[in-house]
Formats: sequence, C-alpha cells, structure tokens
Amino acid sequence: MKLLLLGAANSIHLQRWANALAAAGVEVHLASQHRPLPTGWNPRVQQHALPVAGGRGYLFNAWALRGLMQRLRADLLHAHYASGYGVLATLSACRPRLVSAWGSDVFEFPDRSPLHRALLRWVLRRADALACTSQALRQRVLMLMGKQPHSVTVTPFGVDLMPGAARGDGAATSGAGLCVGTVKGLAPVYGVDLLIRAFARLLDARAAVAGAGQAAVPLRLRLVGDGPQRAELQALAAGLGVTAQVDFVGAVAHAQVPDELRRLDVFVAASRQESFGVAVLEASAAGLPVVVTRVGGLPEVVDPGVTGLLVPPDDVAALAAAMGQLLDDARLRQRMGQAGRHWVAAHYAWADSVQTMLALYQRLLPGRP
Repeated sequence: MKLLLLGAANSIHLQRWANALAAAGVEVHLASQHRPLPTGWNPRVQQHALPVAGGRGYLFNAWALRGLMQRLRADLLHAHYASGYGVLATLSACRPRLVSAWGSDVFEFPDRSPLHRALLRWVLRRADALACTSQALRQRVLMLMGKQPHSVTVTPFGVDLMPGAARGDGAATSGAGLCVGTVKGLAPVYGVDLLIRAFARLLDARAAVAGAGQAAVPLRLRLVGDGPQRAELQALAAGLGVTAQVDFVGAVAHAQVPDELRRLDVFVAASRQESFGVAVLEASAAGLPVVVTRVGGLPEVVDPGVTGLLVPPDDVAALAAAMGQLLDDARLRQRMGQAGRHWVAAHYAWADSVQTMLALYQRLLPGRP
C-alpha cells in the first residue's frame, strides 16, 4: 500500500501515525505546508513540502497536491484535520480520500459562521470515508452531516504503557508532600484557571486543618505546558496567594512527558471542552489516578470510580473535592493508578489503534491484501 498522508507535520500525533504506519509496512508519504518536527521521524516516512504556507495554502496547494498524488501513484489520500487540510484535500479532488476529524475542526470551526459550517459540511460529505478520535467527535460529525448517510470510524490516539511507576501508585512519601498537576496547553479551553482555583481552595482547607492542630501534608501544583494564558494564570496564582506552591514548567518535548508524570500523585484535566483525552490516557498508562471534567470525549477515557473521578465542568468546588479525596487516600490512589494501566492496555493500546486504522484503509481499497 502506498499512502499519502496530508496534515500538519509539526504535530506529534501525526508523526506518531506516520511512524507507526511505516513500521507496519505501509509506504508512507507525508505532504504538509507546516515545517516538520525536527526529530523523531521513522526514516521510512518520506516527506514532501507543499509550496504555499499559511491559510492561503489550503486553497492554493490543491494543484501541487494533486500532482504529487499522481506522481507517487498513491493508493489513498488521508487528510488529518477536517478544516484546513480537509479543505485542501477536497479541492485537490484526489480519490479515494479519507478525512480525519481531530477536535476544534468540527467543534469550533463550523460555529464561526454559516459559511464555515457549509464549507466543513462540504468537506465531510465529499469524503469517501471519515474517521475521528472519539465517540463524542463521531456524534458531532454525524450531526454536521445531517441526513446524509455516512460511515464514521473511531480511530483513537492510543498510547503505550509507560515503563516504571508514577509516584501515585505507592512510591510517594508523605514527608515529601504530594503533587497534583496537568500536561495541557495554557489556554482557556483547558480550564487551567479552574485547576489553580481548586488548588488554592485545597490549600485553604488544609490550612484550617493545620490551625486545628492536625498536621497537613504539603501540596504542590505542577503545570506542564505553555500558551497564551500563561501570564494571566501566573497573575491568578499570585492573586490567590499560591505562587510559592505552583510550578509553571512550560512546554516540554513529548519524550519528556513520562518523566513529568512521574513527579505527580494525581493528574487533572479540567477542560471546558475536549474532543478526546490523550494526556489523560498517558497519565493512566503511567499509573496515575485522574480527575477529569465531564465534557466532550474525556468521559470515554475514564472508568468512573475505577481509574479516576469525573466532575462537572466549571465547578471549582467539585474539582477541589475530587482532588482532595485522592490526595487524602493513598490506597485509593494506588488502586486507581493500577486500574488505569489495565484500562489503557485493554481499551487504548497504540498497537490496536494502528490496526483499526489499517483495517479502515483496507475497506477503502477492496481486493488489496
């Protein structure tokens, strides 16, 4: 099989798909108008730079993409991200054409205007097949499609079980204190402001306990990631008087995420909207109990009460209570962390995700072994 992938070459998730498909024996070509990640590529992945960058490229790279598809004699074009690269793939008229929705391309883009919605619907309806990362995304795509019948396959971003144990499954010591944290972009949609407020609430509650003569375990909040809200969040932490207990780590390479997760006892995803939950799965794979909001695709990656706790979105009190419940119970943290590893292995193993994608390709190419 000769596959032409189309998408943002600076995305770690697209890199993982390209590498895994190449390792599975597919001849993978990647076309992109984004500058690729500098490292981490499988040498079998052949990269092709499209001539026009920026938003204009989604319109003006169509002829270049079509020419590339013809020169390669590729069997299939797979566009990742329904808006942007999905528009480019549709304009190129290359067939067969698979379009994968990722999140904001179907949750946010079509709500900008009736024109945006019509454009996205045009892309979805003209694809030979559609894929997405979660059941929540699938339902959104089907809603956008309207009455037009179409098959939408769920192809989740699976994860590998990370080696070693996180602090949360028994390695933490009360003397060293406990650490709660997240690995997310610092943007309003991810609710990091809610996490800081909930953490401050926890510190206040523990200060009251200490005032009553009971020892309180020191707590820290670790925020791994960067984004447009960083200065605002730092000001929020200062205003709440928790700057000394909050670590703004900044962005780290994906290869460093396991090391960051090992510093935590509890992982939190306080998102206001999210199409899936790769970071949550990575935390569970590392043996961490998780607290996540009940939005989008996040509930799909948690077995409630078994691998973690679900809380309503935008509810600081509920978030603080769930975090406190886990931080106060080492056995519960250990039990949920171990269950999380089993959950990931059973439902979201990366090898299984790759096989799901390969099976979808085979359905688009009948008669090919």
